Amino acid sequence: MNRCIFCIAFIITSISVKPVNAQDLFRGYEQLFTTPLQYTIYKTKDPMKIDGKLKEASWSKAGWSDDFVDIEGNKKPVPPLKTRFKMLWDTQYVYIAAELEEPNTWATLKHHDDIIFNDNDFEIFIDPDGDMHNYFEIEVNALNTIFDLFLTKPYRNGGVALINWDVQQLKSAVSVQGSVNNTRDIDKKWFVEMAIPLRSIATGFKEQVPADGSFWRINFSRVEYETEIVHGNYIKKVDSVSKRPLPEHNWVWSQQGPINMHMPERWGYLQFSTQNAGSSKINMPLPAAETYKKYLWLLFYKQQQYRQQHLQYATDLPLLNFPSTIESAGLNCHIELVATGLQYIAILQPAGIGERWQIDQDGKISKAINP
Repeated sequence: MNRCIFCIAFIITSISVKPVNAQDLFRGYEQLFTTPLQYTIYKTKDPMKIDGKLKEASWSKAGWSDDFVDIEGNKKPVPPLKTRFKMLWDTQYVYIAAELEEPNTWATLKHHDDIIFNDNDFEIFIDPDGDMHNYFEIEVNALNTIFDLFLTKPYRNGGVALINWDVQQLKSAVSVQGSVNNTRDIDKKWFVEMAIPLRSIATGFKEQVPADGSFWRINFSRVEYETEIVHGNYIKKVDSVSKRPLPEHNWVWSQQGPINMHMPERWGYLQFSTQNAGSSKINMPLPAAETYKKYLWLLFYKQQQYRQQHLQYATDLPLLNFPSTIESAGLNCHIELVATGLQYIAILQPAGIGERWQIDQDGKISKAINP
């Protein structure tokens, strides 16, 4: 959901308009261009029972992700409680299992589509086609209460959460090594297990079964509040001055940079393999386009900052201190900006490659139609 969202203009230092070399383009924007993580998901032949216990043989063969870090990355300490996930898939479902260390397991929200991040929770963000629009979010707490929503575009671009959308036929379960809402014991961890139907997160009339080597953009978040025990209940700690609850901790798989999960371009990559779980690990390279797209995202951030300062978008690349040709580290591409003060399209054409890519003022990235 839309929380703790910081305007890009406030996290990027002001940059004056002057000639710039390609290698200097990202200066001041490094927080937004750390390398997203990658996870390879393998197939399962097991009949999967969604009970939160992860007893199927395929689960034992699936690799765990890296441990979660703070959403701001190295700017904040390593989370004191470990969080990690693993995944499997078949032609009908994507399966997700998560392990969350927790000595004090609690939850209060019990109704579907309650605002679950008001409890400690585990969250999943999925953009199957990688255009940074039309993506899905699923949240779950330790009582296995689900909050699922769909966004046509991120909040920063005027997106509105469609809370009445549901993941049809979603299967989910939670198991706890300890107890929920019992302040008299020390718990160990809780597990989430889900089966997300491919059909329910597809556009069109039938499910889109991933091909070998295809990828989604995906990320995971854990919301964790600081609590204390008052009259036998877990209560969120409050600020001594404002008396309001302390801000939650946001721990994620692939760091975002800003405290904002709704920047899909910062999510990690989920790469599909048609080999069965337990096969030799495959390191599948990402398409070259993913390297080129970072220049479109840089232009997008610069346009956001320019609009914040000038109340309109830049209509020419020099106003953004942005070159029309980029030659750096083996890359060679041409950038074209078609813009008015109210909207724009930036088109990137790599040298010697037939594909062209474009981004617009709403942060939608897609293949450009060849002239």
